[in-house]
Amino acid sequence: MSDMPDHRHQRPYVVVDVFTTDRYGGNQLAVITDGRGVSDVEMQKIANEFNFSETTFVLPPSDDRNTARVRIFTKVQEVPFAGHPNVGTAYVLGRQGHVFGKPVGRTMRFEEAAGLVEVELLDGDDGVSGAAIAAPQPLAIRATLEPATLADCIGLQPDEILLTRHTPTIVSVGLPFCVGEVALASLSGARARYDAFATAATDGGYADATGRFSTFVYARIGDGYDRLRARMFAPLSGTFEDPATGSASAALGAYLASLDPLSEGTLRIDIAQGVEMGRPSEIALKIRKSGGQVAEVQVAGRCVQTMRGVLDLADGE
Repeated sequence: MSDMPDHRHQRPYVVVDVFTTDRYGGNQLAVITDGRGVSDVEMQKIANEFNFSETTFVLPPSDDRNTARVRIFTKVQEVPFAGHPNVGTAYVLGRQGHVFGKPVGRTMRFEEAAGLVEVELLDGDDGVSGAAIAAPQPLAIRATLEPATLADCIGLQPDEILLTRHTPTIVSVGLPFCVGEVALASLSGARARYDAFATAATDGGYADATGRFSTFVYARIGDGYDRLRARMFAPLSGTFEDPATGSASAALGAYLASLDPLSEGTLRIDIAQGVEMGRPSEIALKIRKSGGQVAEVQVAGRCVQTMRGVLDLADGE
């Protein structure tokens, strides 16, 4: 299918499941492969219409050395960066083979509000099977929360928040999340409580500049932290729970790597998410440390296409 619209009031789209090889697993993503001429207001309405955790719009880059400009919308707002939208958009463009008349290579670079996102395509038996992306910003540790605050947000008791390695902390490599550790048995019982999120965001002052406050809670599988299971709750952004969150995984992985005594080398972490939602996802992290600092965070995953079609825009858009 061409990435050029057939009519000035139509745009092609592709829907993919990200961080999975099983159709109807992972995290859904709608990719509008030609967002030219679509207004900001219309982009937000389209994202709400798809009703996925995120929808992306592909636009020509401002710098010809880059592949595309990618805008990412949740159901209620635009965000500067997110993981599964980048992985899924790269997969769609890689399978398409071209964007705005230019062929795409094995590596791509997306212009986003959070910065440039480096992308490397992954191969499978029938061609492009997924992508690995590099986080656009270095690790930022923003604030710590009382265990009771996080527990209240996710419907647990304060003593269910484990403090062996760290207290609940807001961290970011492009998009902020409050990360906290719980036991595996507690993880399955977590539930987002909208009022508690709103209180933490406003009265607690934990919201970011866009009003977002999101949590990413995890449990270890085994003694180390190379295998984790996680859940992400962001009810203030219209997503009570997300089945796969690359940006949160990258932030958590970077933070855990920063606590690791390793000075030079690469750490690998595999995160299972979406299990409780019936949309199991697998997120692979690779974190490189240099001089005791986190130097690079890469998030990788596979994808599968579920549908494609044509989006009808309102007359005059």
